[in-house]
Amino acid sequence: MTDLNVKVRNLLNQTLQPQNVGARAATREKKYKTSSEPVKDYVVLDFETTGFRAGADRIIQIGAIKFVNHEQTDLFNTFVNPKCHIQASITRLTGITNEMVETAPSIEDKIEELLNFIDDFPIIAHNASFDMGFLYALDNIEDISIPQYTVIDTVQLARKIITETPNHKLTTLTKFLQLEHDAHDAIGDCIATAAIYQYCMQRHL
Repeated sequence: MTDLNVKVRNLLNQTLQPQNVGARAATREKKYKTSSEPVKDYVVLDFETTGFRAGADRIIQIGAIKFVNHEQTDLFNTFVNPKCHIQASITRLTGITNEMVETAPSIEDKIEELLNFIDDFPIIAHNASFDMGFLYALDNIEDISIPQYTVIDTVQLARKIITETPNHKLTTLTKFLQLEHDAHDAIGDCIATAAIYQYCMQRHL
C-alpha cells in the first residue's frame, strides 16, 4: 500500500488571456447534472488555478482520485503549464511557482487523459461550480467535447449534514472532522473532499 493510500485510509477512518478560445461563452451554460443521490463509485476532482475566473484564468494543477466502493483505486495528479505568469498571490495560496510548471505539460496535452481517467464515473468536488466551470471552459479544446457529467457538491451536502460549523469551507470542515489537510494542493483537497463525502454518507444513513 502506498503512502498516499495509507493517508487516504487514515483520513477516511488578474487579467489573463483565456486558456481556450471561446471558453468564456462555454462557461455560461451549466452543462453538468447535479445530484445528491448517494454513490459508492466516483472520482473526486480538484483544480488549482491562476485565478478564480473560469475561461479567463488557467489550470496549474489537476488532482483526481478514483474510488470504487469508497476505496481508492487510482490517482491522477499533474502540474499544468498555464503558458502565463503565476502571480505571487497564487503562489502564496497554492505553493505552486512558475518554476514548478515551466516544464509541465499544457492542458491540451492532459485533458484527454483526464477525461479517460474520469470515464463515466460521477464527479465529487467541493464547491463544484468552481471546478466544473474550469473543466467545461475546456469544451471543444483540441476538438475534445467534455461529457455531461453527474456532479455531487460536498458544500451542498455538508450544509445539510454538518450543521455544527459556522461555514462549510473545506478548511473549516477538515478542522471540524480533525483531518490532516494539505490545503490548496489538488490531491490534498481531493483527499479532504473524499473524507467529507464519506462522513456525510455515514451520517446520512
